[in-house]
Amino acid sequence: MKTIVILGAGTGGSMMANRLRRALPARSWNVVAVDRDDDHLYQPGLLFVPFGESRLEDLVRSRKSLFDPGIDLVLGELAHIDAVARRVIMADGAILQYDILIVATGCRLAPEGTDGLVERGWRESASDFYTPEGAGWLARALDRFDGGRLVVNIVEMPIKCPVAPLEFSFLADAYFTRRGIRDRVEIVYATPLDAAFTKPRAAAMLGGLLEERKITVEPNFSVEKVDGTRRTLIGYDGREIEYDLLVSVPLHRGSAVIDSSGLGDASGFLPTDPRTLVAKGHDHIFALGDATDVPTSKAGSVAHFQSEVLTENVLRAIAGRSLLPDYDGHANCFIETGHGKGLLIDFNYETEPLPGRFPLPGIGPFTLLEESHVNHWGKMAFRWAYWNVLARGKDMPLDHRMLMAGKRSA
Repeated sequence: MKTIVILGAGTGGSMMANRLRRALPARSWNVVAVDRDDDHLYQPGLLFVPFGESRLEDLVRSRKSLFDPGIDLVLGELAHIDAVARRVIMADGAILQYDILIVATGCRLAPEGTDGLVERGWRESASDFYTPEGAGWLARALDRFDGGRLVVNIVEMPIKCPVAPLEFSFLADAYFTRRGIRDRVEIVYATPLDAAFTKPRAAAMLGGLLEERKITVEPNFSVEKVDGTRRTLIGYDGREIEYDLLVSVPLHRGSAVIDSSGLGDASGFLPTDPRTLVAKGHDHIFALGDATDVPTSKAGSVAHFQSEVLTENVLRAIAGRSLLPDYDGHANCFIETGHGKGLLIDFNYETEPLPGRFPLPGIGPFTLLEESHVNHWGKMAFRWAYWNVLARGKDMPLDHRMLMAGKRSA
């Protein structure tokens, strides 16, 4: 009996466990998923918690409930990956021997990596919204907020869901408008990028929306330290940004076990072939999702498209066949822009977001690079698709490759 061990039972790990359990004969292959607990968090829902549009208790389900029969779930902390002996050592001393390892450990927040961020003022005048604790605190803080300067700051790239800080800014604009106090709130978006987004065409579109909503952009702002007493962000270039309430998107790092096992890059992400998704230097280790260093967004859609390519390549590896370089960096995401509207972007390694219709050429129903109520409802409906289709590793009517049909290049 051979064993596939999957580290992480979040989005990517759940998809891979279910796909491989269906693809491999149970009489000859064990599929084992490992995570610290049985709580599977719907991370996109955290964005809506601070604005009272989602409840934390509705964002969590049992990991085991999302698995097909025949998948073993091991709960506990990881201690070490021995890539030579092909084994995973748990914190309690248990050893999981594997023939193939799939790394889907995601990434972790490291707010302590920014001088002063988690010292005076943390969860008093500053918080993240990428964790349940942070999103819940912000819900209470925003309810009490009656005016002043709200600063949304990205400390450093890469981050999970790169558009989420933009969405927070747009939703804050809508939230304060509903409360009738928008004229008393200054919203500042401080980013280390030179524009609102990494892709020029989308950056221009999103930058225009920020200007329309009277959200000030501070580009090329790299935080050196945070002075919680003065409520001030201090940049390496000497610029200072004062705040009354800071919404921080902290440093992101790879899983601690990847780093401590000597497998990660300088930030703890696993060096991964961007096309085949095999770990560089290890032909028996594969990876997907936020755990990798591949140059595309750390987003659920990426893990979904990667899972299709990775399933095929794991099966090819088992059969002794060459791997297919089929992942093209495809990513897409709905972007909430507030006031019941949203937009959608679709891109890959080589092609930036383009206007058009998606997924059906000329029909849609979603428009690309264009605000619409339909796009907003598409994002709202995604939660159902996530729990019932995506996390369960079922096929969706979307090609893992980015298709040009229905898009306009000019």
